Amino acid sequence: MKFDAIVIGKGPAGISAAVYLLRAGYTVGVIASDYGALERADRIENFYGFPEPVSGKELAERGEAQAMRLGAKFFHEEAVGAGFDGAFFVRTASGVYRADCVVFATGTSRKKPKIENLEKFEGSGVSYCAVCDAFFFRKKKVAVLGGGEYAKNETEEVKDVVKEVVVLTDGTEPEVEFDARVEKRPVVSLYGDFALEGVEYADGTRENFDGLFVAIGRAGTADLAKKMGAAVENGEIVVDEKFSSTVPGVFAAGDCVKGIKQVAKAVSDGMEAALSAIQYLRQRNN
Repeated sequence: MKFDAIVIGKGPAGISAAVYLLRAGYTVGVIASDYGALERADRIENFYGFPEPVSGKELAERGEAQAMRLGAKFFHEEAVGAGFDGAFFVRTASGVYRADCVVFATGTSRKKPKIENLEKFEGSGVSYCAVCDAFFFRKKKVAVLGGGEYAKNETEEVKDVVKEVVVLTDGTEPEVEFDARVEKRPVVSLYGDFALEGVEYADGTRENFDGLFVAIGRAGTADLAKKMGAAVENGEIVVDEKFSSTVPGVFAAGDCVKGIKQVAKAVSDGMEAALSAIQYLRQRNN
């Protein structure tokens, strides 16, 4: 399915971006499985136009209804992959959606698992992007850490490049079926001298790996942005004053970029990102 623009996220930034793009006459697909942090906000009392407190969920539902009325197509799914193959694409468990531009509005990135030495080997065997780094592990043995749709996508990305891939669920039952060996024992630490050499399980045994791709839970904002080639710093997408990323056609707004984490700011960011996206689309189509 192809759109002029895909918005990933349906919080204040994502809905604001979608509304401006729709009113400019463009087709918009919105991909998000939930409302993010806004859904958990009990009372919001500092947003324009609400004389009485409003719950985050109600505000989010109103925003979604507004965008839907203007013609947005909503896909209540988890984004597990992204990239560019002549057009930007976003992959979910059920299919692939394509667009001429993408707006990231997915909130803050996910937390890292608490495994000893994980940060020590980042860039030296530990990766958060299979499509970015699988090439460096050709014909080698690697592991994918995770048990859901995102981990399945990362496993599929690497399996035809590496010699062997093992899925590490870190003590949990896998949520989906994997076309690879699944190891359910908890992982307590990573070991190696200057680069990753393997993992140590809770029972004290070790297994050698040349690489580890972290894919716990859902794909984080930084993970998806990196797959499209966008620069990321401290878990936030790098954007300029117009909310354009380092990749033409990729924009970001809201909690996934540097700045104050407030609903009003997210709405403003979404507008700015959409205006930049509209300019990009107009220039592209001329």
